[in-house]
Amino acid sequence: MVAILGGGLGGLSTAYYLLKNNVNNNNNLRLLLLEATNYCGGWIKSIRTKDYIFEQGPRTIRPKGITGLNTLNMMQDLGLSEHLAPISADHPAAKNRMIYVNQNLHVLPSNLKGVFQKNLPFSKPLIYALFNDIKQPHKELQDDSIYNFVERRFGKEIADYAIAPMICGICAGDAKEISVKFLMKTLFEWEQNHGGVVKGMMRSLFKSKSGEELQLSDLAKKSQEEKWNVYTIKGGLETFPVTLCEFLKQNEVDVNLNTRIEEIEFVDSGTVLLKNSTGETLKANHVYSSIPAYSLANLVQKQHPELSKYLNKIPFVTVGIVNLYFAADKLVSPAFGFLVPPIENSPILGVVFDSCCMPDQNGTVLTVMLGGRWFKEKFGDDATEKKLFDIAMQEIKKILNIKENPSVYNVSILNKCIPQYVIGHYERVEKIRQYIQNNNLPISLVGSSYDGVGINDVVYSAKTQIKGDCIYK
Repeated sequence: MVAILGGGLGGLSTAYYLLKNNVNNNNNLRLLLLEATNYCGGWIKSIRTKDYIFEQGPRTIRPKGITGLNTLNMMQDLGLSEHLAPISADHPAAKNRMIYVNQNLHVLPSNLKGVFQKNLPFSKPLIYALFNDIKQPHKELQDDSIYNFVERRFGKEIADYAIAPMICGICAGDAKEISVKFLMKTLFEWEQNHGGVVKGMMRSLFKSKSGEELQLSDLAKKSQEEKWNVYTIKGGLETFPVTLCEFLKQNEVDVNLNTRIEEIEFVDSGTVLLKNSTGETLKANHVYSSIPAYSLANLVQKQHPELSKYLNKIPFVTVGIVNLYFAADKLVSPAFGFLVPPIENSPILGVVFDSCCMPDQNGTVLTVMLGGRWFKEKFGDDATEKKLFDIAMQEIKKILNIKENPSVYNVSILNKCIPQYVIGHYERVEKIRQYIQNNNLPISLVGSSYDGVGINDVVYSAKTQIKGDCIYK
């Protein structure tokens, strides 16, 4: 038996790919998925009514690259093709992405023409950033923060007004702490190997492409032909994990909710004992852990304190989410929303204009994101939902000039919800996996703690981990 810890998207995807591997290799492997709560889907949660959808976690998915296309392949296999709602490259939600600087909203350039024009808050056209990269001397490093890297290669304004708010939007983190390998590994390697990003880019043009070839589904091909920018699911993104969970149950994966594991004991290379909160012990041949690194650290601490210490070194942040529904239409201009650079010292990270980027929304629907890396600093240890709501409304009224109060709202405090890939993260993860290998432990790690925080990353992490585990090939 193979046990999967966690019923979030990482655990569900792991079960999905193990199931596919079972079928393809004519195996008869029993799969047991264990989820501590009464819900599968992790941080993906949708509140649905006839007038609006409140997304408490992610709301859109990018279709680009091998990881994005891989997710679309899964979507088609699950029968979700007709339920997807794409946003094309010419949609306002794709073209109009803003930042809030010096008490004003500024639209970031979204095409090549904009790169050659001066756009506030930047003092020069963005093309000048490339000249800055060309003249910078080489600096040899093992890793760096994404902020330092961008400031060094492209200038402080790009780091402050483009990269820092983008990191807030992706992982609610501080660009001065996040590893450059998190989003710009290729650019960093160009700098280290060729002395600069532009030099590395020019040399890469003459190299043949390599890497995994992915067989594309009709849905994945359609996304390329129609130039999708992002997409969501009609009725809420929660439809994805719910459908995936039902698919697993229909294919005899044993899904156990309200089953909290409190300790893991490794007996030998093919036996592991899982002790749950009721005193029952489950026996498995192998475990896939998709739960947060800090949760796994608690489970292995007794038998493997060194492994526990490594796992606890992956930090997480808490995010406040305030969903707002206004009955009036068009209270905001057509756009995806805006982010706030950390140098503005704002209590909010940004605002998503859901009624523009999601279908089936009446009135005006907004989502305010608060805290992240700065949650405790801004709100203290006793943050309440009322406090977050009051701050969100104060900022909304000031920035968007909305006078009225929402007809409906929802506040969620997502405690330790997003891992932070701080400098040295990938070396840290390698050390964790090396410890597991050296000690011949029957456990594999998947999920957002290790190989990427986005939906596509989590799905692809499960696929590649299972592919790499030769005992299940």
